[in-house]
Amino acid sequence: MKISDKRFDNGNLFDFGLTSKDYAKYRDIYPQEFYDRIAERNLCIKGQTVLDLGTGTGVLPRNMYHYGANWIGSDISESQIAEAKILSEMNEMNIKYIISPAEQLNFPDQTFDVVTACQCFWYFDHKVIAPELARILKKDGKILILYMAWLPFEDEIAGKSEELVLKYNPDWTGAGETMHPIWIPECMFQYFDLSYHEEYKLSVPFTRESWNGRMKTCRGIGASLSVEKIKKWELEHLQLLESIAPETFDILHYVALAELTVKKL
Repeated sequence: MKISDKRFDNGNLFDFGLTSKDYAKYRDIYPQEFYDRIAERNLCIKGQTVLDLGTGTGVLPRNMYHYGANWIGSDISESQIAEAKILSEMNEMNIKYIISPAEQLNFPDQTFDVVTACQCFWYFDHKVIAPELARILKKDGKILILYMAWLPFEDEIAGKSEELVLKYNPDWTGAGETMHPIWIPECMFQYFDLSYHEEYKLSVPFTRESWNGRMKTCRGIGASLSVEKIKKWELEHLQLLESIAPETFDILHYVALAELTVKKL
């Protein structure tokens, strides 16, 4: 589904559904530490029912499945959900997936212990979802907002790759990331308290192929450019990697998480 939002990329259209095959192959990159830290917060574990907003290809529920929670994943993209179902069924995981915008989900009151949003929270209409999430969460229920990004000013390969994205898509607003807490819109605090936040650095291993695939699936390339432009970018990016990167390497990232708790009445 094509989306246009003035908050991103000068309002240019983007559609992560166009990247679904590559997304399924190249975006499942979070290290085990990422998932362990979530479970250490007693979130997304056995005995809990969890809704994952903007689930994409189901990366979060699939990788946290063994911690024992009951998962439902939702996404606006039919093709993303199709890939999520394929990957879950291949691994014999009983995860329910729903095709729906986050603003139009309809669940009974106090259905969920936790609602997660990984790499997607900023895309939502927060004034719409804030009261709805408070309604469908149980007493003392949690929203867990997650984000991981490469650090272009601290990692040369990431920085050069990012420059190439901007060459082909100068309107892309995903560049120039630095380590900082997750932004929470003010309207969320009518219904939730910020109970915890954390930011930490980690290194993520890649090959030239997998890093090229990761960059190709970003909003600035695979989700927005024409097929012809993507091919030109990819050829130049692979040539760049041959010149500056060994066959295997790490990319420095940072992770940010924010835990919101439903306000007490």
